[in-house]
Amino acid sequence: MTELEKLCRESIKVVEDTGAFIGREVGKVGKEAIEEKGLNSLVSYVDREAEKLLVDGLGDLLPGSTFLTEEDTVANEESEQQWIIDPLDGTTNFLHQLPCFSVSVALRRAGETVLGIVYEVNQQECFYAWKEGGAHLNGQPIEVSRNSRMSDSLLATGFPYEDFDWINPYFKVLGALVQSSRGIRRFGSAAVDLVYTACGRFDAFFEARLKAWDVAGGAFIVQEAGGLVTDFKGGDDYLFGGEIIAANPRVHKEVLKTVQEGFYPEH
Repeated sequence: MTELEKLCRESIKVVEDTGAFIGREVGKVGKEAIEEKGLNSLVSYVDREAEKLLVDGLGDLLPGSTFLTEEDTVANEESEQQWIIDPLDGTTNFLHQLPCFSVSVALRRAGETVLGIVYEVNQQECFYAWKEGGAHLNGQPIEVSRNSRMSDSLLATGFPYEDFDWINPYFKVLGALVQSSRGIRRFGSAAVDLVYTACGRFDAFFEARLKAWDVAGGAFIVQEAGGLVTDFKGGDDYLFGGEIIAANPRVHKEVLKTVQEGFYPEH
């Protein structure tokens, strides 16, 4: 067992324990315990306590590592080894007692992602990957779909919830993809959309205005599962650039073309 595989398997225990805590809190959060960080951006004690569990557990596994987190329970610092974590991706779903929501973790070394874990709490499904180790779901290997026809493809996306300048391009892209695909789903957790793409449930996923903690773990798992991950211009600025397309290699080109026509017609 390589050092990375061992670290990944130890990290899974931390992530699953955090997911179990989140699961126990479903339906217990009163309105008075919910805060608005910004327009349509909610947070509760569950997000913060889950983040603390991750920071403590992962920090113990890798002493000296730093964190990039959503809830700022620890200083966000860069270093040779940096964990990128979203303690509860899909907070609105969680607060409304809707599946799905997840815990997302990634580890970057020298600026390169080398490990990713996404745990979907409701189905107790743990998706994970380490560099050059392939992608897995609850101990079984997974890979992206082999579908090559857009007409047979099921896609996933998310909608803008605070930057409404993107509404019109989104509707243009959605209109084109609805007509050329089998359909589009919006589940409300980008991390889950990504790992569902990694295991072939979706053929492609795209979304704008995401943060690194939303996509770091899932994007890496897609890549280890044989998929392509780019930004909306076909480049590799998907982690911090706020745009991502993840797909099996056979349909990525067509999704990219449609997204570009909507968002960057001059490209």
